[in-house]
Amino acid sequence: MPGQHALLSASGAERWMNCTPSARLEAQFPDTGSDYAAEGSLAHAIAELKLRKHFLDPMGPKVFNNRLKKLQEDPLYSPEMLKHADEYLDYIKGIVHSFSSKPYIGVEVKLDFSHIVPEGFGTSDCIIIHGNDLHVVDYKYGQGVPVSAEGNLQMQLYALGAIRIYQMFYDIRTVHVHIFQPRRDEASSKSVMTKDVLNNWGEFVVKPLAQKAFNGEGEYRAGDWCRFCRAKAQCRARSDTMTALEAFGNALPPLLTDEEVGDILTRAQTLKAWVSDLEEYALSTLLAGGTIPGWKAVEGRSNRQFEDVDKAFEVLKSNGIDEAVLYERKPITLTAVEKLLGKKQFEELLTGHVIKPPGKPTLAPETDKREAIANKPTAEEVFAN
Repeated sequence: MPGQHALLSASGAERWMNCTPSARLEAQFPDTGSDYAAEGSLAHAIAELKLRKHFLDPMGPKVFNNRLKKLQEDPLYSPEMLKHADEYLDYIKGIVHSFSSKPYIGVEVKLDFSHIVPEGFGTSDCIIIHGNDLHVVDYKYGQGVPVSAEGNLQMQLYALGAIRIYQMFYDIRTVHVHIFQPRRDEASSKSVMTKDVLNNWGEFVVKPLAQKAFNGEGEYRAGDWCRFCRAKAQCRARSDTMTALEAFGNALPPLLTDEEVGDILTRAQTLKAWVSDLEEYALSTLLAGGTIPGWKAVEGRSNRQFEDVDKAFEVLKSNGIDEAVLYERKPITLTAVEKLLGKKQFEELLTGHVIKPPGKPTLAPETDKREAIANKPTAEEVFAN
C-alpha cells in the first residue's frame, strides 16, 4: 500500500459519495500535487517524529536531533511547524492523560476498510484505545479550509478501518473522532458515536455508494465536493450547474424576489471558484502550446523593483541622502508578536492589552456558525467606509 493511491480515498469520500462516477473520471487526470500538500506532509513528518519520541520510541537526543535536522533541511520547512507539532503533542497528551491507566497508542497506523469500500485503505495519524473507547485523531496542518470532526466522512472511514483491526483485541463500543488544526482559531473539534451506529452507516450508506463509485456508475452531480476534483475545470455537470444562472434572465416579474436573490448568491459562491478553475486550466493549456479559442497567454503587469536594494541605497547614501529617510519604523502586527512570544507567554503578558472590536458586517451562508446580526450600519454605510 505505501506509495499507492486508492481509487476511492477516504479524503475524497465526500466527492465520490455525492458524485459516484467522479472517481473513475478524475483517474484519467494526473495527480500533480501542490506546495500546500508537500508542506502538510513535512509538517506531518515532524509531528510524527515528536509523537514517536514521546510515546513509542525512546530515542536519545542525538538520534532525534539528527532526524529532525534532516526534515528541517527541506526548503518548505518553517519554525512554525515545530511549534504546532508541540501543540499537537500536547493535545494527544491531553487525551492519554484523561485515562486512569496507560492506553494503547498507535502513530501513522495503516488502515484497511476494503470490507466497506473496494480496495479502500488509508493512514491514521494517531489511534488511541482505552477500555471500550476508540479515539481516531487527524492532524490537519492546512489553514485555508476549516475542517470539522462532526460528520467527517474521512475520519469515519478511518474509524471503520481501525475497528476492523482492533476489535479482536479490544471491546470497542464508542468511537471518538478528533480533528486538530492548529493554524485555525478553533484548533480542535471532536465527534462521538457508537460503534453500532458507525458500522450501520458503513454497511448501509457507504457500501452501496462505494460499489457504484468503483464501477463508475451513477449520475454526475456538482456541489461543494467539486473543490478538489481533478476534473473540476472541464466537468460538464459542473458547467451545466454554473450556467443554469441564465434561467434567471426570464424570471417574471421584472424585479427579482428575495428568494431568487438568495439562490443566485448561493450559486455565485461556487461560480467564482469555477471561473478560477477554468482560467487556471486555460492558462496551463496555452503555456503548454495548446489553443483556447479567443484567448492567449500574455505577460502580466509588473512593478519596478531594485535589483539589489542594499547596493541601491549605498549609492544614495554616498550621494548625500540621509539613511534615516530611506527606512520606515513601524510596529509588527499582533499576530507577529504572538508568533514571536508563543501563545502562552503572549497571554501571560498581553491579555489585558488586547481587544477584538466588532467586525464589519458581511454576508455569510446560513450554515455559518456566527450569530446573525441586525440593527447595524446599513449596507450603504458599510460600503461607503
